[in-house]
Amino acid sequence: MAALPESVMIIILAAGKGTRMKSDRAKVLHQIFGRPMICYVVDTAVQVAGSGVVVVIGTQAEQVRELVLKTADVRFAVQSEQKGTGHAVGCALPLLPETCRDVVILSGDVPLIRPQTVARLGRTHLESGNTVTMMGLRLETPYGYGRIILNQKGLVERVVEESDASDAEKRIQIVNSGVYCIKKDFLKRFLPRIQADNAQKEFYLTDIIGIARQNDQQIGLMICDDERELMGINTLEDLRRIEALWDDPGNYLDFKAD
Repeated sequence: MAALPESVMIIILAAGKGTRMKSDRAKVLHQIFGRPMICYVVDTAVQVAGSGVVVVIGTQAEQVRELVLKTADVRFAVQSEQKGTGHAVGCALPLLPETCRDVVILSGDVPLIRPQTVARLGRTHLESGNTVTMMGLRLETPYGYGRIILNQKGLVERVVEESDASDAEKRIQIVNSGVYCIKKDFLKRFLPRIQADNAQKEFYLTDIIGIARQNDQQIGLMICDDERELMGINTLEDLRRIEALWDDPGNYLDFKAD
């Protein structure tokens, strides 16, 4: 698999506590087959971007840093306060060099995403000349996910969360995965405009989609072929479900056949 050019770097969001895990351990330190979940995401990122990876850490930051460095030589940004995904990306931006022009954003609790899928997102973004490229999923039962709203031309208009969606919008089966590729200059300019006007008082990266549309930026959408790659871990039950998908723990991207 061809790596992405050096102008594309990867940010991995791994600062959260993960209260639904009901554990004193940071979420990304929970193990899958004896290995912290964050290490699987780092493996994937390094295969695509080499050393051009920034991991955003926060909860139990030093433990996460120590374990990740056993896996790869990457950079670290610290999110000292948990203020949402938009804030986490903002913490990482100062670590991106001038040579970086585009940024892939991954989550540290989505360990099954394949390197070739991340690389395809980056290539789609670059070849299309998009400002923002979202990775979406098509789900028969999309409950709980933000729906991707397309306009009459089939272009991404916005993302609406489940709690805010109308009955018609809830029937939309194309959902947001939380994985993006975004131009760095756009992030630097518009990320500060995200507002924490929600119940959690957090800065959500999802809001960057609406900002891009308001500013007439080109937004692309790439549908992931295998929804299992984007399964996130929020509970211990999710952890067990993901372990059950693997035929061979030594080849963690070799999923069981349907």
